Amino acid sequence: MNDNWAPRTRAIVAGRPPAEAGPANTPIVPASALGLEYSREDGTATWAALEEAIGELEGGTATAFASGMGAVSAVLDLLPVGAVVAVPADSYAGTRGQFEHAERAGRLSLRKLAPEDTAAWTAAAEETGLLWLESPTNPSLESMDIAAIARAAAAQEQRPLVAVDNTFATPLGRQPLSQGADIVVHSATKLIGGHSDLLLGLTVTADAALAGRLRDARVRGGATPGALEAWLALRGLRTLPVRYAEASRTAALLAERLAGHPAVTRVRYPDAGVMIAFDLADANAADRVCANLHLVRHATSLGGVESSIERRAARPSDAHVPGGRLRFSVGLEDPDDLWRDLAQALDVT
Repeated sequence: MNDNWAPRTRAIVAGRPPAEAGPANTPIVPASALGLEYSREDGTATWAALEEAIGELEGGTATAFASGMGAVSAVLDLLPVGAVVAVPADSYAGTRGQFEHAERAGRLSLRKLAPEDTAAWTAAAEETGLLWLESPTNPSLESMDIAAIARAAAAQEQRPLVAVDNTFATPLGRQPLSQGADIVVHSATKLIGGHSDLLLGLTVTADAALAGRLRDARVRGGATPGALEAWLALRGLRTLPVRYAEASRTAALLAERLAGHPAVTRVRYPDAGVMIAFDLADANAADRVCANLHLVRHATSLGGVESSIERRAARPSDAHVPGGRLRFSVGLEDPDDLWRDLAQALDVT
C-alpha cells in the first residue's frame, strides 16, 4: 500500500486480492471449516479482507465482530474484575447498558462523566482501568478532547486503556489511534456499511498484544461476523469516502438552515460529519415533526444512504436526553428535497 495515497484511494484498494489472483473482490466464503482450520478460530478470507481495509484506514490491526455490541463486549473482556470504567453520561445507550449490567453483576464500577469536562476525564485517569470515549457523542453530538485524555492516561503509573467509539466520525473524520487512544471501536452497521442491511462491529488497535487479546475474546465469545455481513461491510467501505463527503456537505447546509428556523431552539453540528442534533420546544413538538416528515424516515439506527430521524428521549435508556431533541442522520437525498421536507414539518409545530 502506497503511504502517499489518500484515504479515498485506500478505501478502494485495501483488502483486494492480488491482481493476478482472479476476482477483483475477495469473494464470500460461507465456510465453517477450511481444511484443518475452523473459521471461528482462524477466520475466513472475507473477514480478513474487511479487517485489512479497516486497519489500513485506522492505522492498526482490525478485528471484526458480529455486531458493534460484540466489539464492546470484547473490550470489556480485557478488564479484570473490579475495574473502574469511565463513560460519557451522554453516550450510546447500548454501551452504557452493557457497562451498567456489568456493574450490577459486580464486574466493574462505573463513573459517568460529562463528555466535555476534560478536567474530570484527566482526573479520572488516575483511578480507572478503562476510559471509554465517544467524539462526537451519541445522540447529542458533544465533543471530547481525545488527545488530552489520552495524554493523561499515558502519564499514569497504572495506565488505563483508552477506547474510542469512532462510529459517528468514521476513520475519515477522526484518527483516535494517532491521538493516543489504545482501541478504536466501530459499529460498522452504521456508516461503514452504509445501506442499513447488516450488523457488524470492529475493533482496531496498533498494539499487537491487544489485538491478540481482542481476537481471543472473539474466539471465546463466539461473536464472529457472518460471511455475507463482512462482504457487505467491505463493499460499503469502498464508497464510504464519497458518501461521507457528500452527506457531510448536505448536513452542513441543513444545520445552517435549521439554525435559522424559528421552531428550532438549538442546533448541534460538529465541524464535519453526517449527524445533526437539534432541539425543539418540547417532546410534543419533536413528535409532531417526526409524524409529519415524508422523505426523512422516522426510524432508529443511522448512517444509511437514506436520511433518518429519531427522538431518543422517547426510549427509557435515553431518558436523560432533552425531550425536544432530535437526532438526524443525513443521507444522500437531494439537499433541497430534504430541506423542503424538514421545513414543512417544522412549520406544523
